[in-house]
Amino acid sequence: MASSFSPDYIIVGGGTAGLVVANRLSEDPNIRVLVLEAGKDLSADPRVNIPAFWATLIGSEADWDFRTVPQPRLEGRSILATQGKALGGSSAINCQAFIAPAQAEIDAWEKLGNPGWDWASLVPSFKKSYTLIPPSDQATLDHLGIDWIEDEYRGTSGPIKVSFPGIVQNPLCKAWVDAFRGLNMATNADPFSGNSIGGYSNAATVDPETKTRSYADSAYGAPIRQRSNVRILAEAKVQKILLTKTPAGIVKATGVQTLVEGKAEIFTPAKDVILASGVFNTPKLLELSGIGNPKVLERHGIQVHVNLPGVGENLQDHLMTGLSYEVVDDVMTGDPLLRQEPEALAQAQKLYTEHKSGPFTIGGMQSHAFMTTPNIAELLDQFPRAQDTTTTTTTTNDTEYYNTIRSILEAPDSSSIAWLMFLAQANLHEDEKSFVGGQLLPENFASLGCSQSHPFSRGSTHISSASPSASPHIDPRYLSHPADLEILARNLQALDTTLRPAAPLAPFFKSGGRRNHADAFRVSEDLEAARQYVRDTATTTFHSCGSAAMLPREKGGVVDPGLRVYGTQNVRVVDASVFPLIPRGNLMATVYAVAERAAEVIKGE
Repeated sequence: MASSFSPDYIIVGGGTAGLVVANRLSEDPNIRVLVLEAGKDLSADPRVNIPAFWATLIGSEADWDFRTVPQPRLEGRSILATQGKALGGSSAINCQAFIAPAQAEIDAWEKLGNPGWDWASLVPSFKKSYTLIPPSDQATLDHLGIDWIEDEYRGTSGPIKVSFPGIVQNPLCKAWVDAFRGLNMATNADPFSGNSIGGYSNAATVDPETKTRSYADSAYGAPIRQRSNVRILAEAKVQKILLTKTPAGIVKATGVQTLVEGKAEIFTPAKDVILASGVFNTPKLLELSGIGNPKVLERHGIQVHVNLPGVGENLQDHLMTGLSYEVVDDVMTGDPLLRQEPEALAQAQKLYTEHKSGPFTIGGMQSHAFMTTPNIAELLDQFPRAQDTTTTTTTTNDTEYYNTIRSILEAPDSSSIAWLMFLAQANLHEDEKSFVGGQLLPENFASLGCSQSHPFSRGSTHISSASPSASPHIDPRYLSHPADLEILARNLQALDTTLRPAAPLAPFFKSGGRRNHADAFRVSEDLEAARQYVRDTATTTFHSCGSAAMLPREKGGVVDPGLRVYGTQNVRVVDASVFPLIPRGNLMATVYAVAERAAEVIKGE
């Protein structure tokens, strides 16, 4: 079917970004769009649609199931590198938290050399992507402390449905907000204003009417399935982009070599090939096609079409760690469901089926905070600017990157860390398919965690073979800048010494109760114990980005502000790999906004 379809645009990856671009480009009935997605169509799968089932998708056939190489500063652990492998991409398998970036970090994108990519330019794209639907009753609004919504920043007509997962039946949601109010650290503005700090009840991509996940496929993909000018081909594994050199010396994409039902097919674009394959597969496909660092390509016997050393570099991610505390009896947590206790599952199923309520309606996180690290300037002064203390050399790009992050962190009311609450145990130290671990404890827990907003450490992702089926070599170089360890350790201590004992939260934690790790009791005792706990437990927040950065070519960039790959005529990238600097918080909201803006850029040309 698709081979007889002659597309103007071929989008490689039907994920969070790819389906947005496909939807917007195909609004013009004269534009033909072909979407090639390696994963399956899981639009009818309850694991995707029921919000609470998201964790069952990690490590499943809906996940590329990549892992990093052993990380020496995380005690040699190999870390999950989860990416969605299904229509909808990572938006189909993530925990659904919808978190806004900050104005300062998006403005930094433009300052790094990307005209037109500042906060003011991106805000309309944010608003265009989603509709925020607050609770309709005052009791829930009060319980969740939702008094901060500013219509100026609120999306009211976008395809993604965003609501608040917290419910009045759960006292911990209210205790979180009350604790921050008591500490004089409640959010000081609407988080979507880009200028907020403090604790609040966060939103999630859950349709409040149906209580199902609202994601790229349901919101952007489903409406275009009936358009005659669109073809979406699932289980289509792209192997490489076929390139040729024009008389002007510019490389042009002439086809996309794809494996469909075991047979190789070549699809030809009239206009552009748009890579939207994610932070690991986008650079992989560029390198397999001959675009990248010649040293990497020649090592695997690949012909160099474009010498572009930035491909696969600039990889950034948010590390997280946390502490799980046993809760007092009768406090509702997700632990019985994680343990698959029959009575809990039956009750949750009944509530969901009959009333669209109960624990099945809730994803991974309901309570969030953007926080500062006290005395951040003095802390950073303790460490060299170089990312890795085993080397003394830094490049111009390293220096600019360091200075950019430092200027953001030292600004008043900036966020160096996110604090969060997860209403179940999180056994981060276990090297399993999921951060909840494989050996679930019998007690019930609430977890307090922190995730670094702007790490100084950066890594890389490159092909490990010339074979399209080989997993990439992923090395985030976690904690290779020593300041990252210090920021995480100090905030871990603050969770245990400031937030946990706060009057509204403290009564819910069992006095002398169990914790998730034997060393969790030592975190508050001394900073070195906190550092060691971070080394033993820190893991990804699944927020990797930056591996095909939108930066000037001389700064290691891969795409220009039009998202066109340098040295090519018609290859673009639209996904989180173009982020030159990682935003604070979960990346999904920013990916939607970037994809909306990218569609406008492409249509404008």
